[in-house]
Amino acid sequence: MSGSIFGTNLKMSTFGESHGVALGAVLDGFPAGMELSEEDIQKFLDRRKPGSSSITTPRKEDDKVEILSGIFEGRTTGTPISMLVRNTSQRSADYSEIASYYRPGHADFCLDAKYGFRDYRGGGRSSGRETIGRVACGAICSKLLSQMGIEVYAYTKSIGDVEIDYNRFNREDILKNITAMPDLEADKKAVALIEQCKKDGDSIGGVIECVIKNVPAGIGEPVFDKLDALLAHAVMSIGAVKAVEIGDGTTASKSKGSENNDAFINDNGVVSKATNHSGGILGGISDGRDIIIRAHVKPTPSISSLQKTVNKDMEEIDISIKGRHDPVVVPRAVVVVESMCAFTLLDLMISNMHSRVQSIIDFYK
Repeated sequence: MSGSIFGTNLKMSTFGESHGVALGAVLDGFPAGMELSEEDIQKFLDRRKPGSSSITTPRKEDDKVEILSGIFEGRTTGTPISMLVRNTSQRSADYSEIASYYRPGHADFCLDAKYGFRDYRGGGRSSGRETIGRVACGAICSKLLSQMGIEVYAYTKSIGDVEIDYNRFNREDILKNITAMPDLEADKKAVALIEQCKKDGDSIGGVIECVIKNVPAGIGEPVFDKLDALLAHAVMSIGAVKAVEIGDGTTASKSKGSENNDAFINDNGVVSKATNHSGGILGGISDGRDIIIRAHVKPTPSISSLQKTVNKDMEEIDISIKGRHDPVVVPRAVVVVESMCAFTLLDLMISNMHSRVQSIIDFYK
């Protein structure tokens, strides 16, 4: 299977299956000298681990990370950082039945069509547990970005038709609310909606919004490696994401140029913008304002309600999915979106270090 490596200067390679021995990642190209501990990574993994609330899968996993290489005396060495998280709560028997048929909304049929064989235990590599490696790498990148004053944070913007009110936005509530919503009232309504879906044997989707603050202007390559293009690539590679927006996103297509353009202004001697319809990116390059990206996440496809499908003998059958599944994946995916954005931004910032001849001369002079 190709396609498990992402990045240019930094390279993230994830490995492992949902019901295998372990999952993890190797982060290559990360510079030497940054203080790093397992705790720095663990606090990110704790935000996505299962069994942490009433609206997540009951599968219990501690998701404890082990750093196997790339760290010496508490600092990164510049060599590949390999990280491992062991699976401890597999119940593969829950999935034995699905080996003979294709679950609606899952990659079962597509994997069979591609490889002629698949790991049906929880979806194998297509399982949400693959994102463990992404979060581990993102945690490391986020720490370095924070040392440059760059903040990357994501939250749940909406679940179903329940959307946050920005007038009630409280960033501290993101980590307090089980929905990861920064709005207490919206959180209560969303929990009620999720619980009702769970009771009905159904699931629900939602939208994750990520904000990146204090990014200097000039990050991103103007053609194929645009900042927004690579952010979209990174976020769309997350299993449940079906659409990505930057700034005004799809509403920009309904606007006039006079409404969508951001006027440039002199902000105390610094070029800035009066508005931020662009979401902090113009021509694929950061413009100095907050970068705004949204990920639209589909409902969890594993539901206990009766569904129609076909088996490998081409017989049409009715099924009800068994096992332990999230009625909504949005809250646990928030940190995944955040991590992928942090990784992508840092990778492009490293590229930007040699975009000018004088920068190279100054470095080696």
